[in-house]
Amino acid sequence: MSGSQNKICSYVNHLGERCHAPTHLSEFCYWHDHATDKSPLDTAEKLEAYAHSGGMMHGIDLKNANLENLNLVNHACSKGFDLTGADLYRANLKGAHLFNVVLIRASLMKANLSYANIHCAHLEECNLLGVKFHHTKIEHIKTGKMIIQEEKGIDLERQGEYKQAQEQYEQAEEVYRNLRKASEQQGLFILSGPYLRKELTMRRFQHPYFSTKRFYSKIVDLFCGYGEDPFRVISFSWLLIFISSIFYYIFGLRFTGEFQVFSLQSSVEENVIFFFECLYYSVVTFTTLGYGDFIPVGYSRIVAALEAFTGSFTIALFVVVFVKKMTR
Repeated sequence: MSGSQNKICSYVNHLGERCHAPTHLSEFCYWHDHATDKSPLDTAEKLEAYAHSGGMMHGIDLKNANLENLNLVNHACSKGFDLTGADLYRANLKGAHLFNVVLIRASLMKANLSYANIHCAHLEECNLLGVKFHHTKIEHIKTGKMIIQEEKGIDLERQGEYKQAQEQYEQAEEVYRNLRKASEQQGLFILSGPYLRKELTMRRFQHPYFSTKRFYSKIVDLFCGYGEDPFRVISFSWLLIFISSIFYYIFGLRFTGEFQVFSLQSSVEENVIFFFECLYYSVVTFTTLGYGDFIPVGYSRIVAALEAFTGSFTIALFVVVFVKKMTR
């Protein structure tokens, strides 16, 4: 009984399932054996046959494998072949068809995906460092909320390992930049926008936590999402208008020669009406319309000057960001 077990591959996946392929030169089968050379020209053809025969694809070792023009599209099922945890380090996947393939927690590090088709591929927690995306079809790929280098960087930073975290952020920036360039190359600007934001965020994380560059980068992100989120500009505008109106409410305004300000001696109705008048004045000041019906006095002048300056800048910024998004 033990002799027959030795003839079966020893690989067990993360679900506790065992590969039932026969062993090759070690305790593992041909596809799970780390020492087996998979550079021959017929490797792609063999892998296709193995996949269609129902062989376990989890964790297969394809380092330096020659998989040019590989066709790994699972036509018999809506779900693609599952290569979770597979190692494709430096694999030649030029011209490969990998539609809807699952590569969760796999490694594509330095793999050549030039002219390949990875539409709808699942790449969550996949190592994409150094991947060649030259003319790669990447529409609807899924990379998750954050790539593996970003996640590692955050964990290392929490542990106080700032130098190692910086290296991970630098790698994450490179990955996001490559994905962004590949998206732009194909005109997939809806896809490239989030990758641009991630790229610049990773660049920000490489700066010291309390530094001018990191602070400035964070402000730009909060203002407009690095030029990719016009709704952030709108949200900031309304927030500034509301906060400024509160200051006017406290410091007071002059209307038709009469000074008005929040007062506990005034009725609730009068205070509520005055607050909405302050809100109206804040909108007028932010948009630099300046009707002249209300006049700031005292500290309200400082608030009005700052709001008018910020408002003119924010409106111009919104136009730039909005036009950028719409022209895509």
